[in-house]
Amino acid sequence: MDEARRMAGVEEVPEESTLLATLRPTDPDAVDEGEGDLGEGEDGGPEVEAILTRAAGEVRAFRNYCQHWTDVRLDKDDGAFVRNGEVFCQTHGATFEADGGYCNFGPCEGAVLESVDVTVADDAVYLDDDAYEFVRLGPSDGKGGGSGSRIDFTGN
Repeated sequence: MDEARRMAGVEEVPEESTLLATLRPTDPDAVDEGEGDLGEGEDGGPEVEAILTRAAGEVRAFRNYCQHWTDVRLDKDDGAFVRNGEVFCQTHGATFEADGGYCNFGPCEGAVLESVDVTVADDAVYLDDDAYEFVRLGPSDGKGGGSGSRIDFTGN
């Protein structure tokens, strides 16, 4: 596997939360300014975020924005809340199945998170989506911090 596309070790991907990664779209025109995970790299080009999660032992990755209001990030650099194989939008209370991204409850019920293709090999997670290049773990530039008001539907 290409080391430049290595995102993390499998053991780094939590089962009860998410791991945040920054990606660069290979086609900058393919990203929408309304997506909450959109940032800007040092070169002025767009960066987007992906969340990695582990459900039933399998690692999956999705773009880091809610399908209800796409300007809302699921993981605000403190890990999205995951319970019983579901990723929660802490702003809207929507739940997404961690194994496929399907919203099974909330205002965007029936919608599906935008997936990012990854492959697991040699106990590591590799970006396998030609639409993106791996930049780093953590938030895109201009993002970060889980601060800000939110309604917490997770019971925390």
